Amino acid sequence: MTNVPPPWALLAELTHACPLHCPYCSNPLELTRRSRELSTAQWQDVMRQAGELGVVQTHLSGGEPLLRPDLEEIVSAAESSGVHTQLVTSGTGLDAARLNGLVASGLRSVQLSVQHADPSASDRIAGRRSFADKARAAELVREAGLPLGVNVVLHRDNLDAIDAVVELGLAWGADRIELANTQFYGWALRNRGALMPSRAQLSRASDAVTRWRERLAGRTELVWVVPDYVEGIAKPCMGGWGAVSLTIAPDGTVLPCPAAATLPGLDAPNVGDRTLAWIWEQSPAFNQYRGTDWMREPCRSCPRREEDYGGCRCQAYALTGDAARTDPACRLSPDHALIRAAAEGDAEPSGYVYRRPGAVRVDAR
Repeated sequence: MTNVPPPWALLAELTHACPLHCPYCSNPLELTRRSRELSTAQWQDVMRQAGELGVVQTHLSGGEPLLRPDLEEIVSAAESSGVHTQLVTSGTGLDAARLNGLVASGLRSVQLSVQHADPSASDRIAGRRSFADKARAAELVREAGLPLGVNVVLHRDNLDAIDAVVELGLAWGADRIELANTQFYGWALRNRGALMPSRAQLSRASDAVTRWRERLAGRTELVWVVPDYVEGIAKPCMGGWGAVSLTIAPDGTVLPCPAAATLPGLDAPNVGDRTLAWIWEQSPAFNQYRGTDWMREPCRSCPRREEDYGGCRCQAYALTGDAARTDPACRLSPDHALIRAAAEGDAEPSGYVYRRPGAVRVDAR
């Protein structure tokens, strides 16, 4: 496909290693081993190519990116390439010396994850003690003068704590609070029974967000990522497949979105074999669902096709076995009943399967 507008965002998954074991993690069930991760020089070259391609912002994520001892060098490479860097972290392992080194290398902002406003509940969801580390990390980021975002993935176990979560973000000095309802990929899909909230919970949470937005208008950005399982409206995949963003997995595999590695026959390219420019503009993987020509009915004739682009290809595959079908989240999808059945949310939840090797089921409550 020629004349493809350049991407503006890059999700750099530096490692799948992580000290936490969150059951809602969207990483694949088969995690990339440390021995297969890109080297320092390879990530530096990725940042150079990203800047040349037109990327202006990268989220340095994982897993836990602080586990990469060369994180400062990767940040510096992005900075010298004109790419704004945001560290997406659990906060575990962040101390003043490490943060000062990252700031000196050019780090521009930090997004800190938290699982609940209650320390014990947060630790239980994360699968280990970590809340105190997060509180300390938030303090360090504010002392360093960096913009701070707080991200909370929402599910059955914390949706009723929206007020406390927002108050926590404000107490920590967050400039942006993102309340992101669980997207069911990877480990989250495996734990869907334990994580799926009730409609009553979602209604109460939505009302709480509305109240807080009115109260915080012009002071703190409050983001609400809607739960597409209950809205009946499909969301465009990453702003549209191959439209605005690309993801690079720890082993250098380049994907249109983080979950696309699960799609059969995608033949995802790797930065070790091809340039980012070729991958973005010419690779079959990035052109497979780009635009609207690939669509079947009812998407092909839908007036929303240029808005939602048929919804999420990965969700369509996960639920129907066919990535080219209409996302079942859409109420017009012939498979919408699959979503409705999963979204009832009134059954007694099963236990968590925590994200860890040899995972075992643990009571979610």
